[in-house]
Amino acid sequence: MTKNNFQHPSKDIAESKGTILRGKTICMCLTGSVAVISSPIVARELMRLGAEVICVMSKAATELMNPALMEWATGNKVITKLTGAVEHVYLAGDRPRSVGKADLVLICPATANTISKIACGVDDTPVTTVASTAFGSSLPLVIVPAMHESMYKHPILEKNERQLREYGVEILGPRISEGKAKIAKIDDIIDRVIDLLVTEKDLEGKKILITAGPTREAIDSVRFVSNKSSGRMGVELTKEASARGADVMLIAGECMVKLPNYIKTRHVISTDDFIKAVKDEISLNNYDFFISAAAVSDYKPIEYIEGKISSDNVEELQVNMKLTPKIINVARKKDYNLFIVAFKAETNVSKSELIERAYNRLLKSEVDLIVANDIGREDIGFSSKYNEVFIIDKKKRITHVERNTKRYIASKIIDIAIEAYQKRNS
Repeated sequence: MTKNNFQHPSKDIAESKGTILRGKTICMCLTGSVAVISSPIVARELMRLGAEVICVMSKAATELMNPALMEWATGNKVITKLTGAVEHVYLAGDRPRSVGKADLVLICPATANTISKIACGVDDTPVTTVASTAFGSSLPLVIVPAMHESMYKHPILEKNERQLREYGVEILGPRISEGKAKIAKIDDIIDRVIDLLVTEKDLEGKKILITAGPTREAIDSVRFVSNKSSGRMGVELTKEASARGADVMLIAGECMVKLPNYIKTRHVISTDDFIKAVKDEISLNNYDFFISAAAVSDYKPIEYIEGKISSDNVEELQVNMKLTPKIINVARKKDYNLFIVAFKAETNVSKSELIERAYNRLLKSEVDLIVANDIGREDIGFSSKYNEVFIIDKKKRITHVERNTKRYIASKIIDIAIEAYQKRNS
């Protein structure tokens, strides 16, 4: 094997979780925080989505972690000092796009020392010099702080962070816990990188209403009927729409995934709550899109029992159920111009039957697009981070999106929704 055709074995994981970051290069800078132990994980998650990751480490970072670990993680040589190769210009300089030039600089973790140096224009380490160069070339810069809580509360650091935000720097986190300002969650870091790198602002000026999560239909004061929906698909659609510039309102049931704190959200519990919230929102706001991703109960108990039903001397409990209204039908009656994307979940049916049932629902409910998926499969079910869908329009044109991350699936759903919306309104 010659040097020219050698590929580092660590790069074998590239695109194993999707291609959403294909063609993107991320300059990942590490500084002297113990949170540096998370950096290899962050780097490899970015690689699994298709990104090329090139690491730059400050001297303080190398004293906590051997650069060999980041070379293993990324499959690329680690930059620990600047040489005649002017690595900072190569990575972040204002020059034509070339192999190796970064699309984004991610400083993760960032110490108080590094944050303040960047805010004051000091560049005396490889990391701060890359940051200064990125400023001059208008390269996106994301800083992920990690330090002791009392250091993070320093008024000068707070002032420096405010100043960096005014200059357009993204500061993500931290999570305050156990007296520490801990590094942001890895999923949040990955999501923000995707937002900044991938998404076109093709929804600016548009208002989108999205539902997510399960419903809970009360039997008595302590018992309820529900389903296994985590809300992840709806939340990923919310993140994607927001990243594309839309004004998003999320109506969320009791989701098992974290809701983005930067999205306007109405919290609901039952089907009736969802319906009321959807009616209110459509009545009060001029929405362009409604994406109905919530797993709303098809049935609810006819009778609600106040208090707790006693189990004493009762061997069987019969609960009579009745059909609930379809939220997409309610939305359509409220606004006939609203572009509606519905979901149809099935289990144990063939692909052709899955598509046929979804298309029949589209026609019956007069929606514009419908997304069909098989929730019976464990690898793409409710709790999975992955999905596989068929997107069907009014003319029964079918787009099959093979198994991929739900964020990737969300991007494809919105791509098709935008295209169909534009055609309808042209």
